[in-house]
Amino acid sequence: MWSPGAFYVALDTSGPVGTAAVARGSEILALTSLERQGAHASLLVPAISEALEEASVDLDELAGIVVGEGPGSFTGVRVAGATAKGMAHALGIPLWAVSSLAAAALAGEAWRRPAVRYVLFDARADRVYGACYGIGSIGMKTLVPPHAGRLRDVLGREVPAGAVFVGQGAERHEKVIAAAGFPVQGSPSGEPTADAVMRWLAMHPDTAPVASLEAWEPQYLRASSAERAWPV
Repeated sequence: MWSPGAFYVALDTSGPVGTAAVARGSEILALTSLERQGAHASLLVPAISEALEEASVDLDELAGIVVGEGPGSFTGVRVAGATAKGMAHALGIPLWAVSSLAAAALAGEAWRRPAVRYVLFDARADRVYGACYGIGSIGMKTLVPPHAGRLRDVLGREVPAGAVFVGQGAERHEKVIAAAGFPVQGSPSGEPTADAVMRWLAMHPDTAPVASLEAWEPQYLRASSAERAWPV
């Protein structure tokens, strides 16, 4: 079980820019960003080391690893997932997996006040990954569960009252969303970051870690391009 006094490393590389954080419970002690987009595989481990050094926390002090499990870039999600699994296995500590969409709903200042956030991640062309969350004073509730599809499908279904669209997908399609009558809020709202991943777990302290490191896989919501091209 998550502990408010323990040290954790949190990771998320589901978006264009990955991040790593070190926290004591819900308190973020250090947050580092990967400097180059598309270089998650080579930059993530150095970013973790930098965050640990900044926070003055040793690996053997960690009580767990928390990772944004996607959806997002297939390669990015896979890099964070593999790194998190490797660290948890090597250190003999638990791994918590958090929806990157749910964490993104808590990015920026949204978590400080009641809000309804419809998070959209860009999946190229007119496709998005989306989910909608209600954020209250005592927690958050999933109003529209995670889904992958076209923007018109999102706008064509019933959107929860008071929803504000956030995330890279919302920013890319801002004109279309605004024309449909919904507000769009820019970054840092809706960004999947390691501190937001940690914030989600702190709001849901009874969440169990993954049951099996070997069996756990990130949530892609759709197959990789190689899998989609494979004949069946």
